[in-house]
Amino acid sequence: MRKIVASFNMSLDGVTDHMEEWHFQYFDKDAEVFAQEQLFASDALLMGRLTYEGFAEAWPGMDAGEFGVKMNTMPHYVVSSTLESGNWGDTTIIRPEAIAEEIGKLKAQPGGDILMYGYGPLAHELLRLGLLDEIRVWLHPVLSGHGDKESLLFRDGTKVELEHTDTKRLGSGVNILFFTPAKTEG
Repeated sequence: MRKIVASFNMSLDGVTDHMEEWHFQYFDKDAEVFAQEQLFASDALLMGRLTYEGFAEAWPGMDAGEFGVKMNTMPHYVVSSTLESGNWGDTTIIRPEAIAEEIGKLKAQPGGDILMYGYGPLAHELLRLGLLDEIRVWLHPVLSGHGDKESLLFRDGTKVELEHTDTKRLGSGVNILFFTPAKTEG
């Protein structure tokens, strides 16, 4: 069974947005290597509508070598109640009411990881449904000082137990923290 991996950047004060202000100064060769390994271990991207629209606008015009080719040519799955069709390569629209069924089918197919960039409402819903297999937090050694309220990881106050499974330290001081949902007794 394939696993869904959510990978996102976060400052020490928990900010996941406005990355242009704090992320890129930490994107060194180690980060580039890990990002490439992560992407190439995947053979599909899963996104919510906002991430999809941003990526669909940005990636086709980017000159990012093999990474860009992979981003543009792998299958894209987007959960949306409003999009009628996709305009970025091989795009499949999944309706929110069909998440459990459609994502379950996708996970059951043979293949590599299903990668999600960011942690928004879709990742939260997948975690709630027991469909999100791993969370990778790229924890940056910086206090951003501000962020949008919408960038909170868990918006509804739901407690989610996680198990820390690994840490990878990059030369820039970024620590990539690996978590899986905690196993429940019973």
